[in-house]
Amino acid sequence: MAGASMKDIKLRIRSVESTMQITKAMQLVATSKLRRAKERMESSKPFGVLARQAISAAVARCEDAHIPYLTPRESKRRCYVIIAGERGLAGGYNSNVFKAVAAHSEGVEYCVLPIGRKAIDKYQHMGVQLLDDTQYRVEGANVGACFRMANLLVEGYDQQQFDEVWLVYTNFHTMMDQQVDVQQLLPVIRAELPEDATPVSTVYEEEPAETLRKVVPDYLAGRLYSAVCDSFASEVAMRRNAMDSATKNADAMISELRLRYNRARQGAITQEITEIVAGAEE
Repeated sequence: MAGASMKDIKLRIRSVESTMQITKAMQLVATSKLRRAKERMESSKPFGVLARQAISAAVARCEDAHIPYLTPRESKRRCYVIIAGERGLAGGYNSNVFKAVAAHSEGVEYCVLPIGRKAIDKYQHMGVQLLDDTQYRVEGANVGACFRMANLLVEGYDQQQFDEVWLVYTNFHTMMDQQVDVQQLLPVIRAELPEDATPVSTVYEEEPAETLRKVVPDYLAGRLYSAVCDSFASEVAMRRNAMDSATKNADAMISELRLRYNRARQGAITQEITEIVAGAEE
């Protein structure tokens, strides 16, 4: 029995060691990606700031109290832009996003514009209407893709396919702190726009409403691109943390198994010595 137990423990140790090699490799890959993801995230910030300043300047020219894209209307249907990951093994990254959407959309009719394979698979499986069936990726998303999504949102909002647009993504704060954020994109909340954003040298040749109509897609594209970069950095950070925890747990498990193996081996040796001594006495 002792021999069989020792064999099982050795097989278990080898299995855990193989798993630890995989988690360690994934941790190293995530660490390498994280540096580039953080650089991309930081470089996306100025684009978002300029987009906010542009729409703030356009809004400042509108004297009408009911400004298009800023005046709320009766909310009968929402559109959620949901940014999730391309794969799993990132702790609660994807599940946290989906829980936030479920809580925020409770009792409300909605469609979704999913970004990331996990979001696409999730809402296709649920039977929720997708605003676009394009496979938008998080890691490879660029400004051009964000502009296409922004124009799609503006077009749907203009045609009253939905009355509100909400963005759900994971905001990167620090390596150990990433929080799901739910933000309203349309109608634009005036309080979130920077004040006094109009440069002195700015010259407008079109009517305020038309200027606003052309600036809104830029504003949305800036918000989307910044959110995608934040989300990808958060996903990579959470995957690195998850793989680091898994590696440490595997190492602790191997230490425990080796201790059990040594005890079983010691017990087997003791039993053999006892049997030899008993045989000699006979």
